[in-house]
Amino acid sequence: MLVGMVHLPALPGAARSKLSMDALLERAVGEARLLAGAGFDAVMLENFGDAPFVAEHAPPETVAAMAIVARAVREQVEIQIGINVLRNDAFSALGIAAVADAAFIRVNVLSGVYATDQGMICGRAREVLTARKRLCPDVLIAADVHVKHAAPISQPDIGLAAEETAHRAGADILIVSGTATGVATDLDDLRRVKSAVPDRPVWIGSGVDARSVGGLLAIADGAIVGTALKRGGKTTADLDPKRVREFIKAARKQS
Repeated sequence: MLVGMVHLPALPGAARSKLSMDALLERAVGEARLLAGAGFDAVMLENFGDAPFVAEHAPPETVAAMAIVARAVREQVEIQIGINVLRNDAFSALGIAAVADAAFIRVNVLSGVYATDQGMICGRAREVLTARKRLCPDVLIAADVHVKHAAPISQPDIGLAAEETAHRAGADILIVSGTATGVATDLDDLRRVKSAVPDRPVWIGSGVDARSVGGLLAIADGAIVGTALKRGGKTTADLDPKRVREFIKAARKQS
């Protein structure tokens, strides 16, 4: 599974908001169409530009804007759509997924306790799974294990954390990342998670590029890629069509 990121610029109400909704829609739909046309299996929409983020409950204007964008993207591409509401608003992500016919959501902290730059964040697995059952039971939950930009408090062992996230918290997919956005995922961490939870798909969550994707996909079941597809390899830049094509070419060689 190859998931291309659509990093949304700051949305209405965010501290760095500059673009109109029309401009946001045009950019998001354009990026999603580029990724779909290149051969990605899915795109994931994320309010990346909203930093600094709210820890858990995104404001209503953020949720409304993301729902509008997600529905527009859904109407333009035939591949799967994922939703991630930063920093850790799984409930809003489920709501957006329900109205936009998304296939999965990403939950940064589904299980355990993490110290983050937004403060302490605690997993709410029971509430999240209950909300999914009510709103959109077919939507998959892709959950991070030792999520980036955070330090694990409750379970420092990544293998045990993976087991708890999958078997106790109910994640359908596990995500393993580097320490920050764009930072390479540690191969030992990836192997430990895959070994600990062989019955769940494991996706690479950061730092994968055209040079590394082949080796990583020999271990993992999928990859989420954003920074490596941008001009100059900068997360905040526009997508680079050449980099997108090169990544897909390299990734498909592995399969």
